[in-house]
Amino acid sequence: MTNYELIMKLALERGFYFPSCEIYGDAQAGFWEYGPRGVSMKNKFIELWRRELVRRDGMLEIDGSQVMSKSVFVASGHIGNFTDPIIKCTKCNSTFRADRYISEKTGENVPERMPDEEIDQLIKKHELKCQNCKGDFGNVSRFNMMFRVGIGPAAEEAYLRPETCQTIFVDFARVFKTMRGKLPLGIAQIGKSFRNEIAPRQSLLRLREFYQAEIEVFCNPNKLDDLPRFEEVKNTVLNISDESSTVNQVTAEEAIQKGILPNKLVAYYLALLNEFYSKTGIDMKRTRFRRLSDEDKAFYASIAFDFEVETSIGWLELVACNYRSDYDLKGHSATSKQNLEVIDPSDQTKVLPHIFELSMGIDRSLYTILEHCYFQDFEHENRLVLKLKPYLAPILVGVLPLMTKDGLAAKAEGIYADLKQDYDTFLDESGSIGRRYRRLEEIGTPFAVTIDKTTMEDDTVTVRDRDSMQQKRIQISQLNNFLQGALKDS
Repeated sequence: MTNYELIMKLALERGFYFPSCEIYGDAQAGFWEYGPRGVSMKNKFIELWRRELVRRDGMLEIDGSQVMSKSVFVASGHIGNFTDPIIKCTKCNSTFRADRYISEKTGENVPERMPDEEIDQLIKKHELKCQNCKGDFGNVSRFNMMFRVGIGPAAEEAYLRPETCQTIFVDFARVFKTMRGKLPLGIAQIGKSFRNEIAPRQSLLRLREFYQAEIEVFCNPNKLDDLPRFEEVKNTVLNISDESSTVNQVTAEEAIQKGILPNKLVAYYLALLNEFYSKTGIDMKRTRFRRLSDEDKAFYASIAFDFEVETSIGWLELVACNYRSDYDLKGHSATSKQNLEVIDPSDQTKVLPHIFELSMGIDRSLYTILEHCYFQDFEHENRLVLKLKPYLAPILVGVLPLMTKDGLAAKAEGIYADLKQDYDTFLDESGSIGRRYRRLEEIGTPFAVTIDKTTMEDDTVTVRDRDSMQQKRIQISQLNNFLQGALKDS
């Protein structure tokens, strides 16, 4: 099995995630659901995001609507520009996303914003045919990926948001005013977005309904290097690749000095993001910030970097880091006829803020963490271990009575009842102790507490460490302090 297949098997068998409506044959692709283990891990990942980015930087968080008016997407440019190139077979009517189809069949890199006529030329050059029936393709066309909805009896035109950031943009003026904002100001949001993907695939990696963790930093374009907080991260090491894929390993400060990054504001937030992911269990040696070419970057971005991680299925984009300049506020101001300029309190000047964005895919991040933390221990009976950080593990501690007689089961139930008030805890009484250890290890549980006959004599238990498999005895009264220390130190 490939690593991807191993993670898929784990996800399905251990309740991390699974296809939506899977009992029905007409279930649509691109919709997945989180099971109990996945929900727990997702919530802890979000809390880490809040702790390491939102609260650390003093950002504000909102929770916006998922359905928005057509005017929002006229202003944002999505009505005209949020499209993917598609090709249709003239024989069987099969539809494919053109840029990806050409890349898969030829190995040639095809930017999604390549002009349609150039895509048509590539199809002719390589004599590409439909993979289903070998029929010819018609000319490339454009498919808008937004989900349209009708509101009320009149079915007024509206759309499910294709990205969470638009609610931040349209709410900016009110949030800035009511929260007495100062530039630069980060506004964050966790929520679902919806994109009518042409060919969703690979479970959490390409979805039609997905979670985003969005951060939009509103800044004064004249003060992008006026950022005292940069001193906190200037020595953070970043892997930055240019458009030729050459990787430069530099500190945030060196990246500015060498012209790899344009200013302190961009460098600061890339460093902050880098530090966040270093706490997730991802192998940071297999990460990079890839600068996008003009053909690859989004239509609203003037400068763009993708934070990517190497996986068994290639480099995977987890975060889009876009300097959107004043594209968004200017568009919403013009369409709504509202003045979205604000007063910068530092010098009392009126400014239409520019925006730097960190748009994170939560689902992709969770998949990547699972793959990077998945370990096959061939030295110990080929045990499968998910080496999750304790603060991301769905279950922090398992409680295991060595046997169910002689009062051990009742003692275990008492310990379980105490621990579950503060920690995600699992009580497992069935099977051999070795098998129970393996079940906990496979879902990433860092600690197993075993209750044995000695427990009944002196109120001590053995605590087994998932990674080292070492055990030590501690007093039951010290379990809480032990777990608190493990969460703090990990």
